[in-house]
Amino acid sequence: MEDFIPVFAIFAVFGSLVAIVVGPSWLKSRERREIQQTVRVALEKGQPLPAEVIEALSKDIVKNLPSRSKDLRRGVLILSAAIGVALLGYAIGTREGDAVYPMLGVAAIPGMIGLAFIVLSFFNPNRD
Repeated sequence: MEDFIPVFAIFAVFGSLVAIVVGPSWLKSRERREIQQTVRVALEKGQPLPAEVIEALSKDIVKNLPSRSKDLRRGVLILSAAIGVALLGYAIGTREGDAVYPMLGVAAIPGMIGLAFIVLSFFNPNRD
C-alpha cells in the first residue's frame, strides 16, 4: 500500500492541474452545445429567435476581439512582470558571477512580448 502513495500523489498533482486547465473550457463548450441544440430545436419548430438569444450567442466572439486597450493592458502587465524578474535577479546577487545576468536573460523574453503587445496596441484598428 505504501508503494502507491507516491504514484497517487503524482496523479493528484497533475490531475488537478489538468482539471484546472481543461475543466472550465469543457464546461463552457458543453453550455454552448446545449444552447445551440435549443436554438436548433426552436428553428426546426419555426419559432423566431429573439434578439437576446443572438446577442448571447455572439457575446463571446465580440468579447474576445483584440482592442487597443486590451493589448496595451496586456503589454504593460507582461512588461512589468519582466521588470519584476529582472529586479529579482538584482536582489539575489550583485556580483558578476551571481544570478543577475541569467535572470536578465529570463526577463528579456516576457519583456519583448510585453513590448510587442504595446506596439500592437498602437496599430490595432479596433477601438473600445
